[in-house]
Amino acid sequence: MADYYLNKKKIINDPVFGFITIQSELVFDLLEHPFIQRLRRIKQLGLSYLVYPGANHSRFEHALGASHLMRQAITVLRIKGHEITDEEADAVTIAILLHDIGHAPFSHVLENTLVEIPHEKISLFMMNELNRQFNGKLSLAIEIFKNKYKKQFLHQLVASQLDMDRLDYLSRDSFFTGVAEGIVGIDRIIKMLTVWNDQLAVDYKGIYSIEKFLIARRLMYWQVYLHKTVVSAEFLLIHVLKRARELCARGELVYATPTLKTFLTHDFLEKDFFENATVEGSHVLDWYARLDDYDILSSVKEWQLHPDPVLSSLSQSIMNRKLFRVSLEDKPVPVKWKEKMLVRITNEITNNSTIAPYFLMTGEITNSAYNRHSENIKILMKDGNVKDMGEASDINLSVLTKTVRKYFVCYPKELDIN
Repeated sequence: MADYYLNKKKIINDPVFGFITIQSELVFDLLEHPFIQRLRRIKQLGLSYLVYPGANHSRFEHALGASHLMRQAITVLRIKGHEITDEEADAVTIAILLHDIGHAPFSHVLENTLVEIPHEKISLFMMNELNRQFNGKLSLAIEIFKNKYKKQFLHQLVASQLDMDRLDYLSRDSFFTGVAEGIVGIDRIIKMLTVWNDQLAVDYKGIYSIEKFLIARRLMYWQVYLHKTVVSAEFLLIHVLKRARELCARGELVYATPTLKTFLTHDFLEKDFFENATVEGSHVLDWYARLDDYDILSSVKEWQLHPDPVLSSLSQSIMNRKLFRVSLEDKPVPVKWKEKMLVRITNEITNNSTIAPYFLMTGEITNSAYNRHSENIKILMKDGNVKDMGEASDINLSVLTKTVRKYFVCYPKELDIN
């Protein structure tokens, strides 16, 4: 029988960037791994599809797009005379490919609900496990990811205020939501990238593209990522899972997929992930790699018929898009107002004061398009000096550096607000 040869130099058709070429066999092997394939089953924008019906793209698509942009950036920097070895090119591509591997179901929504560990830490734990399975081939990628490698600009391509992650998600999320304000000149920005004193910088000719990038980021946050209806849906889901965990803790029967049941009935610590502890016959990271959006949605669908009035009512609200009314304010919701609203919820909806808080959600959301105090965007001027983007721009960017804070309240639409 003839030897079987598997071509690992694949070409993938991406709706945003066109044809994406997988240039590394190691990258191909990583894409085939269950840890990465899981990202196909996690929506990039969580519950935003309840507002923007087209927003059904996945973390997998985002990871592919970001790695594609990384290859383009590497090519540009090499042309400009900045040395990047083939090993470094593969490593920084792998770092961006794996940067979101630790995301919980529905992306940021459940990050501190099922597992109270930041996704960045879980990503690193999963990368370390992959490195073990791939016999140390990911060591350099992990160094770059952790900003421990000697060439700092490589880390900045992965995680900074002008990284390939942000360039991809702004364009991709804009494309699938139809929100045109998120469109940025990616090709122009990448062509203008350079390195100055081991720091990622942008040629002064690209300053207008960076201004557009920062403005687009601000608009996308308020129109998509922090859209008030999305906030309402996300907190409904958080409360649903909180209630499910409470019922499980009380010993009540709650349907869930075996994977979700494991996370509903165990309080995993960071130590468990670090040590990849064994729980019910499987390692924690393997349990986590099996947890995705489908576990959550299939369980919530069944919870609509659960005898518990909180779990069933909130689950029905999510599945049938009967979302709570949401109001955004410039000041925190007064305590007295919340107390009065809880009384109304008890009298008009729950007939039980102990469960009324599940039907009133308050909190705050913040957005800052540009943080001048955290690895600022450097502009390489014509005279060879470098300026912060805020100083180099001839428009007032102070509005983009200011942290905007809004306070929200969500409540059943059956109630009037006075």
